[in-house]
Amino acid sequence: MHQLTLAEIARGLAEKKFSSEELTKVLLARIAQLDPQLNSFISLTEDLALTQAKAADARRANGECGALLGAPIAHKDLFCTQGIRTSCGSKMLDNFKAPYDATVVAKLAAAGAVTLGKTNMDEFAMGSANESSYYGAVKNPWNLEHVPGGSSGGSAAAVAARLLPAATGTDTGGSIRQPAALTNLTGLKPTYGRVSRWGMIAYASSLDQGGPLARTAEDCAILLQGMAGFDPNDSTSIDEPVPDYSASLNGSLQGLRIGVPKEYFSAGLDPRIADLVMASVEELKKLGAVVKEISLPNMQHAIPAYYVIAPAEASSNLSRFDGVRFGYRCADPKNLEDLYKRSRGEGFGTEVQRRIMVGAYALSAGYYDAYYLKAQKIRRLIKNDFMAAFNEVDIILGPTTPNPAWRLGAKNSDPVAAYLEDVYTITANLAGLPGLSMPAGFVDGLPVGVQLLAPYFQEGRLLNVAHQYQLNTDWHTRTPTGF
Repeated sequence: MHQLTLAEIARGLAEKKFSSEELTKVLLARIAQLDPQLNSFISLTEDLALTQAKAADARRANGECGALLGAPIAHKDLFCTQGIRTSCGSKMLDNFKAPYDATVVAKLAAAGAVTLGKTNMDEFAMGSANESSYYGAVKNPWNLEHVPGGSSGGSAAAVAARLLPAATGTDTGGSIRQPAALTNLTGLKPTYGRVSRWGMIAYASSLDQGGPLARTAEDCAILLQGMAGFDPNDSTSIDEPVPDYSASLNGSLQGLRIGVPKEYFSAGLDPRIADLVMASVEELKKLGAVVKEISLPNMQHAIPAYYVIAPAEASSNLSRFDGVRFGYRCADPKNLEDLYKRSRGEGFGTEVQRRIMVGAYALSAGYYDAYYLKAQKIRRLIKNDFMAAFNEVDIILGPTTPNPAWRLGAKNSDPVAAYLEDVYTITANLAGLPGLSMPAGFVDGLPVGVQLLAPYFQEGRLLNVAHQYQLNTDWHTRTPTGF
């Protein structure tokens, strides 16, 4: 059962080949057996899962149907779940039990999805390796000595190891697409505002976006269908109709215009990954696509702009964690100032403290115009580059990451080296565009992903291209040894 995709589970449940309760018990046992190797879960919710599975079986017995009804999933541990620890991978929130469900959690529960647990992540979603978590690093199931990517590394590792068919993630600068690429999954960052951020603990509010991680584009379409939609509780949610993503999967790619930016093929890209990217281009050409070289001239400024804007927003968002209302509080504070300083100093990890300091500096008097304002201007230039490109092409294709997964600890002493792994993904967040990573091959036994970008609200187009590619390749079907 653990090899079934979401789509296959939906068919199996509809045909009464097994029940949701049976499937849930199988996967919970598998997690208990295998997750100690991976550390992909922070919390397991066995009682909730079995209750939801029984309820889903009862709904099916009463004639209800639905692709997610009875399907087991997990949530990245920054989606608030009522009465369950929501830690954000941090000591700061180790004792926090959310008093309500995030909109994404509530929508998927209403659709009948079964929550198996909360997955490990970089602390407050800050990281590209899932090594900054208070609960320890997550291991890549393709090689347990390598990182799975971050910050949604727990969700990615769990799905890649076949502990469950799909999971939610969030993407602030590539945190769905990058771990998807490094673990041989399909991961989708929707258009900013497509999925509600209400109840999703914020890192950088103008960049964060929730989305699905699964083995196939078809499964991502099913999960996104349950997640997407307008939410009046979220001021950044966009009131735009949600199309039937599964219905558009089988569209022809004949005449599809694919743009390949020349800036993607710089000295920083592993040449073996470049070869796999071009091989995927050739595969899509066989399906009728037309390929054209394009230019994104301001891409070179993306990393510095992102690492001013994101920390600036983080320093503001994380100011609420002060030891007063909720979360970690230091022992025996002498006064209010001591409470603030020690609670934050002891509750936040090194990477979070680093980004708070960078952000506070960039927003401080005398530096706001020099750094933050200038970064926002670069952000507009990057968006304009994409708008110009999408006048010429329908999607943009390139590598998801410049390198395959690196060894655990290899970049810990050089945070900038880790930041550079986001070079191809952060532009979509700065512009608010939808992006998808799909499996495209292996380098030294480690997975490689290809990234697709599309105009606003064209998630269906990305899923269609990825699904057609997956019908004609088998990279996404490969399973890591031992899992």
